[in-house]
Parts: sequence; C-alpha cells; structure tokens
Amino acid sequence: MKQKMTYKDIAAFSWEAWRPQRKYWPVVLGGLGTAAFLDALFPVVVGMLIAEVNNAAQGGQGWTKTIVTAFLLFAALEFGYHTVRNGAIHFYALAAIRSLHGIVTDSFARVQRFSTDWHGNAFAGGTVRKITRGMWSFDVFEDVIIMFLFPTSVVMLATIGFMFYRWEILGWVTLVSIVVYVGFSVYAVTRINAPRFREAADADTRVGAVLADAVTGNAAVKAFGNERAEEQRFAIVTDEWRRLFVRSWRTANAMDLVRRYLSTLMMLSIVGTAVYLWTKGQAQVADVVYALTAHLVISAYLKNIGEQISNMQKAMAEMEDIVSFWKKKDDIADAPDAGTLVADKGEIRFENVTFAYANKDNPIYKDFSLVIRPAEKVALVGYSGSGKSTFVKLLQRLYDVQGGRVTIDGQDIKGVTQESLRKAIALVPQEPILFHRSIAANIAYGRPEAGMDDIIAAAKKSYAHDFIERLPHGYDTLVGERGVKLSGGERQRVAIARAILADCPVLILDEATSSLDSVSEHVIQKALESLMDGRTTITIAHRLATIKAVDRILVFDDGRVIEQGTHESLLANPASRYRQLYDMQALDLTGAEEQQPVAAE
Repeated sequence: MKQKMTYKDIAAFSWEAWRPQRKYWPVVLGGLGTAAFLDALFPVVVGMLIAEVNNAAQGGQGWTKTIVTAFLLFAALEFGYHTVRNGAIHFYALAAIRSLHGIVTDSFARVQRFSTDWHGNAFAGGTVRKITRGMWSFDVFEDVIIMFLFPTSVVMLATIGFMFYRWEILGWVTLVSIVVYVGFSVYAVTRINAPRFREAADADTRVGAVLADAVTGNAAVKAFGNERAEEQRFAIVTDEWRRLFVRSWRTANAMDLVRRYLSTLMMLSIVGTAVYLWTKGQAQVADVVYALTAHLVISAYLKNIGEQISNMQKAMAEMEDIVSFWKKKDDIADAPDAGTLVADKGEIRFENVTFAYANKDNPIYKDFSLVIRPAEKVALVGYSGSGKSTFVKLLQRLYDVQGGRVTIDGQDIKGVTQESLRKAIALVPQEPILFHRSIAANIAYGRPEAGMDDIIAAAKKSYAHDFIERLPHGYDTLVGERGVKLSGGERQRVAIARAILADCPVLILDEATSSLDSVSEHVIQKALESLMDGRTTITIAHRLATIKAVDRILVFDDGRVIEQGTHESLLANPASRYRQLYDMQALDLTGAEEQQPVAAE
C-alpha cells in the first residue's frame, strides 16, 4: 500500500531540491517581490494621474507639469515592472531546470538501488511514469509557489497597507474580502478537490502500468491470441481512469464558479465602499478610480490564486510517488565505513548463517555453514524451496542475513560496498538480460572501459563471434528490447561473453542451458567450460546431466546440505536423494522437481 505523504514531507523534499540552487534565490525572490510591489503601485499612480487630469480639466488647463510628471511616472512604473520581472524569471529558469535535473537523476539513482523484492512487486512502466510525472509535477508546484503565490502575497499586503493608510474602513473591507476568498479557495482545493485528484493520479499510474505490462509481454499476447482479452482488460482500467478524471474536473469547475461569485462580491464591496466615501466627501473621483483599479489588480491575482492552488494541490498529489521514493530507505545499505572487496582467490564461506524472508515465519537457513574453496566448481541441486536460489541471493547480498556471516576471501560482505561485491561476481542467468544497445555495449556491460579487441576476444571464447559477424551491422547491431532480435542461444552466448570479459573471480550459472535446443546447448556448454576455468563456480542445476564434471555437488533440502560429493560417488549410493533425482530425470520424469511445492527461496 502506498504511504500517504504529508505537507511536511513535500516541504522537506522541496527544500532538498531547492537547496543546491540557493545562490539564485535572493535574485529571484528579490526581483519577483520588487515587480509585485511595482504592480501594487499601479492603482496608486493611475489614481494620481486621474487626479491631476481632473484638476487640470476643472481649471481649463491642458498638459500641466504635474500631469507630465504623473504620466512619466506611470510609464516608468510599467517599464520597470516588466524589466525587473523578466530579469528575475531568467534566473528562476536556471534554478528550476537545475532542480528538475537533480530530482530525476536522484530518483533514478534511488530506484536502481531498491531491493530485488521491490522491483519484483513494481511495474517497470509504472515506475517510469511515476518518476517523469513527479518531476513535471514538481515543476508545476514550484511555479505556483515562486511565480504566483509569492508575488500575490506581496501585492495583497501592499494593497491592504495602502488602503489602511488612506481609508481605514476600505482597508478592513479589502482585508475581509481577501481572507474570505482565499480561505474558501484553500478549503475547496484541499478538502474537496484534492482527494478526487489524488484518486485520478492513482488511476493514471495504473493505466501506465497495465499498458507497459501488455506491451512488454506482447510476444505472449500474440502466442495465445489474446489481443482482445488485453484490450478488454485495458478498457476496464481506462474506463475507471476516465470516470475519476471527469469527476475531479467537474468538482473543480463547480468550486471555480463559487470563487468567481466571491470575486464579484469583493468588487462590489470595495468599489461600493469607495463610492460611499465619495458621497460623504471623504474621497475624490480619483479615489474611486483607484479603488476600482486596485480591485482589478487584486482580482487578477486572486483569480490566479484559486487556479494555482488547485494546480498546486494536483501537483502535490502527483508528487506523492516520487516523494515516497525520496523518503524510502534502502533495504540493503552499505555500512558507513564500507571498504572495497578485494577478491583474488574466490573462497566463499557461510558461517552459522540464519536467514528468513520477511513474509515467512520459518527461516530458510538456521546456523548454516559451508565452505567453497578457491576455483572450486560446485553445483546446487534440490527441490524448489530447498534453499538453492537463496544461497546465491545471500552471496550477492540481495538480502542481509539475520545471523552469522558470509565472507569472500575472508571479508564479510556486509563490510564492503555492494558495488565492489557484485563486480566480483559474474552471473549468467537462465534468461539473460540484454539492453536495447549494441552487441558490443552489451558484452562490455561488466567492463565498460574494454576495447574492441577485448570484446571480440570474449565473443570468440563464447562462440558468439561468428554469428555476430554475420549480422548486418556486426558488433554495432542493436539487439532490441531485452535482446528480442536475437535467438535464445545467441542471447546466452552474448551473456557468456559478458561474463568472460568481466573476468570476475566468482561465477554463478543459473542453469544457463536449460531452455536451449541440443545444438545450442552443446556450443554453449563448450563456452561455459572456457568461462569456468580458474574461477570459483556455483551452478544452480535443474538438469542434472549438465553438472557431471563439477568438483562437488551439494544436495539441498529444507535449507540444509544433506548430501555432497561428485556425480559418480552420489550415483553409487542407491538410497541417495541425488540418485532419486537423477533416476527420475533419466526416466523422463523431468517435471518431478517442479511438481514439488514451490516456496520462496
């Protein structure tokens, strides 16, 4: 469930976004504040000009010195206002763009470091939409505060001050009118409009997530002829999105109408009071013009207050996801004094390790100990839920153990940076992940500084060079999203080349040949032999025929190693669990393992 953000959270997030640009803010706020004050002087100067014109007309005079002076002051005020305001906006644009850049880069960095579980429970498309929408919503949010609310506050305070200085009663009428109008606007937007806009924003996220899910899974959609079913599923989500957005905008429109009525009543109150003072001989015609002009200035800003508070509230609702990313603490964090892992040999030790998943009552491991010698090749076998995959996840520190420790070459992996740890471990998964980049870039992903000669050498060792050379653009060929332009065997060979080039002391093979045809499997098995040479290798095995040549096979059951030995020694014991698994697969009962109850590993 998404955590609801408070105004305090959003204020703290905004401060962190603005703080790096603090050198701009005195110029921006000073300039906008000065421009707003000049705008508040506009009715005063207009009243002064009208008064001088009226006096000259009564005396039968034309352009007098005082009229010229008032007119020049009027012109200077207008030119000054636009010059100061646009100068401030120039610096504001620099600060605002830098803030947006900081937000999007920081959010990307944070999301990348969220746990594997977090990413497994989040739609990739929905996450992307939350980041980009949050960034642009913050742009609206800061525009409202800096460009509208701040200048409006200056104009309101200056105008009320002028009113009180000249006529106390008109000052009170203006103050009360503004307070009523602003009070209702804030209440309507925060208590009535905001919940509806928040629901609409959540619906918008669901639309993006469902859309991304269907598009990325298009191959499966086509395979089962489920285009119509996906369209119907998408229609349900978009219909709800449309309903919520229509309701939110209808409500906002109704509240806007009430605000317009209040603005009209404010005009009648201010101008009516000025006329009343004129009838009592306490004000001149020019003063009535001043009151009317002052209302026009005030109403323009107050109209923006109503609209901009609504925009700000909507932006705050849409910022909640990105603020939650900013607030979220890393599930797995580097220690403050974390050093760099130095792994020369690749010895792995699990020392009295206890570990349980957060959503499970019983631990997977309890006082579990195991040593894998440098350059030893071991295979992990066992039913699903026995602890094989958990072993690898703990070694990569995708989770932290609750007891004991895991070491590589004598160094506790909790005491080193996650980056240095994972750079020491090469992974070749069952389904390799390739980026929509060139083949060369994908091979060099674990070692970006590698030259072309090194990339080609790694491709040759993985038996990928020949098929790459046959491609239209060779090593510059883009592989498509998730490597869709390549076959399964080709993707696997690119992944092996990546691991060869990374040259890590520890290698993890997650059944790298299980989904391939026999010809591809033969080629890739030869490539894997080259890759495994001299490296500590851990193979998660489902197809037992692929692990005959390893140094040691570890048979897992319920978080324990119940048997270990070579392929031949384990087969020699007819009562061994390994012999049972092997016989079932030899008799073509390969589904036996998958038919066991599946538990989170």
